[in-house]
Formats: sequence, structure tokens, C-alpha cells
Amino acid sequence: MKPKSIFLTGGAGYCGSLLTPQLLNLGYHVTVYDTLYFGKNFLPLEHPHLRVIEGDIRDIQKLKANILDADTFISLACISNDASFELNEKLSTSVNLNAFEPMVRAAKENGIQRFIYASSSSVYGVSDVADVTEDHPLVPVTLYNKYKGMCEPVLNSHGDDNFTVTSFRPATVCGYAPRLRLDLSVNILTNHAITHSEIKVFGGMQMRPNLHIQDYCDAIKLLIKAPRKTIHQNVFNVGFQNMTIKDLAIVVKKVVLEEFPEKNKIDIVTTHSDDIRSYHINSQKIYNTLGFRPKHTIEDAVRSLCAAFKEGKVQDSMENDNYYNIRTMQKLDLG
Repeated sequence: MKPKSIFLTGGAGYCGSLLTPQLLNLGYHVTVYDTLYFGKNFLPLEHPHLRVIEGDIRDIQKLKANILDADTFISLACISNDASFELNEKLSTSVNLNAFEPMVRAAKENGIQRFIYASSSSVYGVSDVADVTEDHPLVPVTLYNKYKGMCEPVLNSHGDDNFTVTSFRPATVCGYAPRLRLDLSVNILTNHAITHSEIKVFGGMQMRPNLHIQDYCDAIKLLIKAPRKTIHQNVFNVGFQNMTIKDLAIVVKKVVLEEFPEKNKIDIVTTHSDDIRSYHINSQKIYNTLGFRPKHTIEDAVRSLCAAFKEGKVQDSMENDNYYNIRTMQKLDLG
């Protein structure tokens, strides 16, 4: 039976800004609970089935007061990515780890029937295994990765016959969304290719899994309505193309030159990187269990970004802090 009401933390973030209107279009009533650090005007604020609450997930009383009659809880809110996390480890720990179990308890006590947690494929850290499945040991190399992995069993421990819990581990997301991020690998490379006709590659041989943002949203929509027995206390990798950073740059260069032929030339410049994260995830489990397979390629993601630049949806892409999480945190003195 399709849930009537969804409580979505982080609904005004990068992925949330694309997911929220799609949930509304499917007939759900949606409450977005978000700090709104990046604003909210990109959301369909006039939609009669949307409520937008400015709130912090650490404020449990405010969160509980606004869950109301929701039956599904989608947890996207966090201090996202390693650089932002390291800016203020105390803040990030309080949001990404300490607030998690109280949030889960609040959801359960308020009658939430299904809790979906957005973990991360970065929990695997570094691995030379050809295909990293969900059973692979978690070897995080940063606290951001570590805390994502620690929250999964916490959530599972609260699951019962009336509280369905599940986690998914998305690959690095790419492509255009209304609240755009330009500090993620494919998006970074595309921005530099379009803006400077030069792509800077740090390292280059690190293997990274990637996921188009539309496939990210589609996976969540599937988890909302999937049979309980297939997802309860389960975890799923969600990724598509595993590629080295260098190969990503080659794809970006090809597509941008096709979309902006007047550029004629785009240089790829390789420099040293201390970022050793490298892993190749296998997402066969979610296909075998739920029939889900990503449909959108990295090329599709790059073309969506190119279209946004052409249509004037991206303004001052190098200087606008709103496209960069860590710069926005610094501007708001959150670091």
C-alpha cells in the first residue's frame, strides 16, 4: 500500500531538491525538514501537499513536533562529504552520528512505519577487490565514512514488526539538480571544462563508483514502496559506472566538446592527490532483490549539466558559494 505522507530530512539539499517535486508528482504529501542553508526557492513552495520546515535534526523536539502523521521517514540530512566534515569535526559528529539514534527513536515513537537511510558507498574506503558487495568489510578512511557505516546497525537495532528499516549506499552522485552542487567529482570536472576549457585531475588512477542523480531518486522511490520482506534490516549498494578519475575526465571532455563545439580544445592537467579512496562497487543485490538497475550514464549527467549552463540555470559557477558545501559552511560560520 502506497504511503500517504513522507517526512524528508535534507529535502532542500542537492538530491532532495530533485526528489521532493518527484514525490509530490507521485501523489505523496511531503514535509521537508531542512536547515535551509542553501535556500528553498528552488522547491515547489506553492504545491498544496508540500510543507517546508526550517529545522536541525539535532533539535529532536522540533523534529518530533513536525513528523505529524507521516508514515515514511527518509533520512538524507547530514554534513556531506569529507571536506565539509573536516571543517568542524565536532559539529559534524553531532549531526552525522550523535543525532542519528535520537532521530530514529523519535520517528518510531511518532508512528513512522518505514525508515530509509542514505548511507554512502564511501564506507568501503580503499579496496582492490574487483567487485565490492555489501558483505565487504567496511574500511573507512575518514570519520565521514566511518559514521555512515556506524549508523546502519543502529538503525537496524530499532527495526521491528511495525518499523521497517533499510539503508542504501549510493555511489558518488552526479548531474544537474535545482540545488546544484559543483563540488562532486563529475560535476567539478564538467564545470572546469565548460568554464575554463581545462580539467584538473588530482591523482587520476583512483577508482570511483558513480550514480546519476535521477537514478538516486528512483532508488529511493522504489524503497518507499518495496515489500517489507525484501528490504527490512537490509542494505543495498546503489551505483552504476565504476571508473577512474582520469577516465571520468576523458568522458567529460568528449561530451563538453560535443555540446560546446566552439571550444575546439579542452586540456586535461594531472596533478598529485593525497586522496587515496579507491573502490569498485557491485550493485547486483538491489537488482536481484528489487529489479532495480540504473538507467542514466555519466554522459547523461554531463549533458544535463551542459544543458543547465546553456539555459542560464548556472550563474557564476566558480564564485557562487551556494554551489559549494564547504564554502557555504564557512560563510555561515559553521566551521
